[in-house]
Amino acid sequence: MESALKIVIVDENPVRAAILEEGLREAGHYNVVRIAERTNLLARITALDPDVVLIDLENPSRDVLEQMFQMSRVVKRPIAMFVDQSDTASIQAAVDAGVSAYVVDGLKKERIKHILDMSISRFRAFSRLQGELDRTKTTLEERKLIDRAKGILMRAKNMQEQDAYALLRKTAMNEKRRIADIAQSIVTAAEFFK
Repeated sequence: MESALKIVIVDENPVRAAILEEGLREAGHYNVVRIAERTNLLARITALDPDVVLIDLENPSRDVLEQMFQMSRVVKRPIAMFVDQSDTASIQAAVDAGVSAYVVDGLKKERIKHILDMSISRFRAFSRLQGELDRTKTTLEERKLIDRAKGILMRAKNMQEQDAYALLRKTAMNEKRRIADIAQSIVTAAEFFK
């Protein structure tokens, strides 16, 4: 599967792009598309729908780096960025933007395969962590919602907490819905009667 990756190279310099392409070919990756200019970059990358994006910037300005970082936030793919020089702020911005690999002064065809593999692995690990974080946030929000619904039931029906929860659970089972959905209905209905 890895050899069937669709890879996009963003590089205005044909010599540097050729180094990346040669390193990819030697690593068995032939489905490579080069974007030579940065106009409408996000739309072009979105249309190509690559598996991995490699960006090579010789001496990037702050504006160019910010454009690349904005693109990396939207694309949601492994991104390896090659730059000739950098500073701490640029590296931090790259990490914050989700760039999988930020390689300073390291454009050598022999390293491309390892950098590509590392970018993909780091992206997958980050995606797993992001998924876990999103699920945890959802669970926490649902738990808060259920607690609010229990409080509403306890006040409206003069019940104990365990009885309010049992009523929520029973209603959810009877209606074949999630408890959080039933809780949302109760909270929404209570808002109407305030």
